[in-house]
Amino acid sequence: MMAPNLLAIALGLFSAITLAAANYSVKAGSDILASRAILQGSASLLMVPVVLFVVPPPSPAVWGALAITVPVHFLYQLALISALSRGDLSLVFPIMRGGAPMLTGISAFLLLGETLPPIEIAGLLVATLAVLLFAWPPKGVRIAAHPDRRALGFAALTAVGIALYNVTDARGARLAAEPFTFIAWLFVFDCVGILCLAAVRRRGQWREAIRLRWRYGVAGGALSILSYGAALYAFTLMETAKVSALRETSVLFGALMGAMLLKEGFGARRIVAAAVLVIGLALMQLG
Repeated sequence: MMAPNLLAIALGLFSAITLAAANYSVKAGSDILASRAILQGSASLLMVPVVLFVVPPPSPAVWGALAITVPVHFLYQLALISALSRGDLSLVFPIMRGGAPMLTGISAFLLLGETLPPIEIAGLLVATLAVLLFAWPPKGVRIAAHPDRRALGFAALTAVGIALYNVTDARGARLAAEPFTFIAWLFVFDCVGILCLAAVRRRGQWREAIRLRWRYGVAGGALSILSYGAALYAFTLMETAKVSALRETSVLFGALMGAMLLKEGFGARRIVAAAVLVIGLALMQLG
C-alpha cells in the first residue's frame, strides 16, 4: 500500500494533468457554453449507474453539503465560461487556477481550522506573485487600459469560485462515510444549473451544438470525473490547501496546451511566471 501522503501527491498531480486536458477540450470547442454544458451533462450521465448501483444514497449530512456546494459550482462555471470566452487558455487558465491556492488556504483556515507553517505561507505568496506576472499588462500599457482586463476579471472571479468549492467539497467528502459517495452524487447534480442555462440561451440550437461539439464535451466529462474525483479523494488524505496547490500545477499543462495546440502566444514573461508559480507550489509541499 502507498503511504497516504504519497498517494495524495500522486492523485493531485494526476488531477492536474486531467484538469488541464478537460479545460482544453472546452476551449477547443468554438461555443464555450455549449461545450461546458455537454461536458457537465456527459459527466453526470457517466455517474448515473454509479449512484444507482454502487454507492449508497447520501446521508442527511451529505445532502446538506451538496445543497451548499452545487450552487457554488454553478457560480464557478459561470465565471469560467466568461473567462474562457474572452481570453486565451494560456492566459486565463494560469490566473484562475494559480490564484486559487492562496484563496483556498485562507478559506480553509477560516472555515476548516487548517493552518500552514511559514514555508508554505511563503509558497502561497510566491504563487500569488506569479499570478500577478501573468496578469500584468504589456509593456507601455496602463493597467486601466489592459486589453485583457475583462478576461482577467472573470479569471479572478473563477479563482474565488475554485477556492470556495475546494473548501465546501472537502467538507462534503469528509462528511461521507466513503468519499466516493459524495463525489458521485456531486457529479450527478453538478450539471443541472449549466444545462438549464444552455437550454435557455441556445434554445432551438441544441441539436446542432451537440452534433458539432459532443466529442469535446464527452471527452471533457470523462476527464473531469477523473480529475476532480482524484482531487476529492486526496482531500481526505492531506490538507486542503496542499492538495489544491498540487492540482494547480495544471497551469503549466494548460498554458502549454494553449500554446502548442491552440497556437496561442506564450512569451518570455509567461514562461518566467510559470516557473515562479511552480516554485511557489513546490514550497507548499515542504512544510
